[in-house]
Amino acid sequence: MHVDTTDLRLLRIFLTIAESGGFAAAQSELNLSLPTISSHMAALEGRLGLTLCRRGRAGFALTAEGNAIYEEARHLFLALDRFEQRARALQNRMSGTLTLGIVDNTITDPHLPLERVFARFAEAAPEVVVSIVTRPPSELLRDVVSRQLQIAIGSFPRVALGLDYTDLYTEQQNLYCGREHPLFAAEDAGITIELVRQHRIVARSYWGLRDLKVFAIAAPRAVVSDMESTARLILSGAYLGYLPDHYAAPDAQAGRLRAIRPDLFGTKALFQAATVPESKAEPMVALFLDLLAEETRR
Repeated sequence: MHVDTTDLRLLRIFLTIAESGGFAAAQSELNLSLPTISSHMAALEGRLGLTLCRRGRAGFALTAEGNAIYEEARHLFLALDRFEQRARALQNRMSGTLTLGIVDNTITDPHLPLERVFARFAEAAPEVVVSIVTRPPSELLRDVVSRQLQIAIGSFPRVALGLDYTDLYTEQQNLYCGREHPLFAAEDAGITIELVRQHRIVARSYWGLRDLKVFAIAAPRAVVSDMESTARLILSGAYLGYLPDHYAAPDAQAGRLRAIRPDLFGTKALFQAATVPESKAEPMVALFLDLLAEETRR
């Protein structure tokens, strides 16, 4: 089969249908009527000589061939996107320095594959120098506002006015205790907010001391500015504190940490990329944000 522009359009429609979960669900995304969508799908199936999906009382489902075509089409459009980005980079001959700020200890986070983003960016913009700093969320936003950074990546408890925020993913966080803590061996059913309030809780300054507000505690017994300090205090067995699950996982698996009542105290932190609106017009910034969005939404 020779693939032309019409086939690419039909394949994009098919991808949208598959990712939306059906014809009706894809209507708003495609801005097409149901008969038009059905006609396009029939045309694609005719071109391929395959049945890609089934519709009926049981609902929408891809066939085995449909799943295979979906995966191949997804890889095809990723390759086309990379080609376009590389071509734009060559046309624009991007150069200069891209300044990034990232919160600490994200290397264990599977939802933030920055290594893939950096590899693709280096390929697409080989002449650009990348400058990276690691700072608390509030300082990153301050530096974006003052134009010292072009992009900040993190979870931002406080919003800085005048910035654009791109949602990336959510990070699961839980309240943890160390092996030597009195609650380590306690049954979850017996652990309440009132019981937790009787113990020392680490307050994260970069989260605006919100950990204390959850438990209605007036004054902290420990204040930290980074995640490693939180972990060290928790591992001492004298404190409770919040950690991202991906960061706590090695110690939790080794029996040194335990999440306390995830059903009651678990929370999610939204990770975003923050920029000043004007920066998005810069080719290197736009390219990096596009790659970041693609990789975090895979």
